[in-house]
Amino acid sequence: MKYTYFGQSCFLLEADGKKFLFDPFISPNELAAAVDIDGIEADYILVSHGHEDHVADLVRLAEQTGAKVIAMVEVAAWANSQGLTNIAGINFGVQRFDFGKLRTVHALHSSSNPDGSYGGNPAGFVLELEGKQIYYAGDTALTLEMKLLADLHQLDYAILPIGGHYTMDVDDAVLASRFVACDKVIGVHYNTFPPIRIDEEEAVAKFSREGKKLFLPGINETITLI
Repeated sequence: MKYTYFGQSCFLLEADGKKFLFDPFISPNELAAAVDIDGIEADYILVSHGHEDHVADLVRLAEQTGAKVIAMVEVAAWANSQGLTNIAGINFGVQRFDFGKLRTVHALHSSSNPDGSYGGNPAGFVLELEGKQIYYAGDTALTLEMKLLADLHQLDYAILPIGGHYTMDVDDAVLASRFVACDKVIGVHYNTFPPIRIDEEEAVAKFSREGKKLFLPGINETITLI
């Protein structure tokens, strides 16, 4: 399985011969200027909530790739109003697609669509791909809801926001990794804007002191999840 980081909370998972793009926010991000957005391919685009820094390139990339958009029903309705039709509107719980099982889980945040319309509830996702279980938390503060995931899954990787201010910071993300019982964490939602800049070395050290590994791949960097 491969993970490619495109900045903020946008990343691509490649597994089982399919490509899963998450929260497409690339073109407005100055840190992602080197990303070739026209070269991105995807079979699915998963959207955690409707904020601009998660959907700015959704319409463009959905049209470019022909990918199925998977999003909470309110965000899905907004996407449909923008002319997209290959959409699966979902809500909390378990969904099944041709790639397998998806669990849509609680995130403690807010949500609205770019036009100001109601964006429903923010969410995270757990995917089971290539025999691995991957948790993407979306934008969230620390919440006890995360402890349920340790009962429901044996997570191989947790993709967690670590920038603070709008979401968990590094310290809360360390605690979240305990809640979900996962020792391999990939950080997202950091460094894009001044309020969410972090000391990367310090962040890695904090996870290491807990016996955990924090991965911080550079923008455009691809890593293999083993």
